[in-house]
Amino acid sequence: MNIVQSKTSQSSLSPELIAKFRNIVGDKYAMTDPADIAPYTTEERDLFHGHSPLVLRPGSTAEVAAICKLASEHRIALVPQGGNTGLVGGQTPHNGEVVISMRRMDKIRDVDTASNTMTCEAGVILQVAQQRAAEVDRLFPLSLGAEGSCTIGGNLSTNAGGTTALAYGVAREMALGLEVVLADGRVLNGLSKLKKDNTGYDLRNLFIGAEGTLGIITAATLKLFPKPRAIETAYVGLKSPADALKLLSLSQNEAAGTLTSFELLSEISVDFSIRHGIDVRDPLESKHRWYVLMELSSPRDDARATLEAILAKGLEDGIVDDAVIAANLSQRQAFWKLRDEMSAAQKPEGGSIKHDISVPVAAVPDFIAEADAAVIKQIPGSRPVSFGHLGDGNIHYNVSQPIGGNTADFMNRWHEVNKVVFDIVLRLGGSISAEHGIGVLKRDELPDVKDKTAIALMRAFKAMLDPLGIMNPGKVL
Repeated sequence: MNIVQSKTSQSSLSPELIAKFRNIVGDKYAMTDPADIAPYTTEERDLFHGHSPLVLRPGSTAEVAAICKLASEHRIALVPQGGNTGLVGGQTPHNGEVVISMRRMDKIRDVDTASNTMTCEAGVILQVAQQRAAEVDRLFPLSLGAEGSCTIGGNLSTNAGGTTALAYGVAREMALGLEVVLADGRVLNGLSKLKKDNTGYDLRNLFIGAEGTLGIITAATLKLFPKPRAIETAYVGLKSPADALKLLSLSQNEAAGTLTSFELLSEISVDFSIRHGIDVRDPLESKHRWYVLMELSSPRDDARATLEAILAKGLEDGIVDDAVIAANLSQRQAFWKLRDEMSAAQKPEGGSIKHDISVPVAAVPDFIAEADAAVIKQIPGSRPVSFGHLGDGNIHYNVSQPIGGNTADFMNRWHEVNKVVFDIVLRLGGSISAEHGIGVLKRDELPDVKDKTAIALMRAFKAMLDPLGIMNPGKVL
């Protein structure tokens, strides 16, 4: 269901102007046929449907700069797009904007093992960046379910989080420098490998998380890390989020910095994955109310002994009910497949109202309990589906429709349910967007939850860098 409708339409491009854009990228990389454009105007969750008269696929920073310069001269709105895996409508041309697909800019320009950096163009697929790092015995730790199709530019534009943020931080913390094309076609060259550079304002952070509203990221210098020698993964059954929180504390105390993932999974989210996933099964013999998928990554060969000690202590203290440690790579992959299938597995269950929230880690059990009670009171029979990154307080709190309910009627209550959930999040000191961004999905709520001075500064930066309002208009602000 399309929950955001286009309000206005971008003026039709004249054939002469289309020809000028076409000359920049070449005939092969300028698409005007609706059938060719269609994949760029919809997204996999089918929440957002857009339209565009033109999709351009530049192959260089110079071409992106020329596109922006021409667009600025003629006041043509642009929507930059990476792998089109965004979940808040930020990459969709809702009002007929020209789409700038960055997928052709897929070169890894430099790998420097002495500096532990890798310089990638914006269209490099995340999984490709991970593999290139592994080839030189390094780790690029950003990891998310869409890593086989999302791009580095999109990851930075949305400040993606993922399953390793507990240990390595979010995308913002993995970038040392950026190359960005501004709305008027100027190029900001900030591709620094330096970990220390105290020469004024950190302009890089303006563009990370800005969702293409201030400029188009064309390349980035990324941090690399030592490649772990041992990775051990456990799947744990327990009674409650409170017990999961106790296990997290125990694990952090015992793992000495080697705890890299700690995912909280509700019983219903696991059931959905097993029911609708392909080759997915429960690793434990009996069902539990809650589960934890945890992983230790160590530069030494002591990870398994550490993990066994943590689980033994958890069992002794009554925190853990049951647990299994992956015996090999295929079992580890099976554990993660169960987790990765959770988003897709909700689709066959009907409508699903999504929330990507964060609260202080200690408040996660209270949030889940309060939100469950409030949502079920609001829509009797609705089914809260909670899972996510307990280690950094980021929970994907989704609500599936009542069994046998009307999907359209349920989805029409999207913002009503959002308000109930967001009120609890804000009261607990949390954020309504943890890692997916604002886009259009949460744009209208942002002024009500963000500090007023912060909103004013954001609008000022937007006006300064994009005075004509052509860069991904209507997104974020």
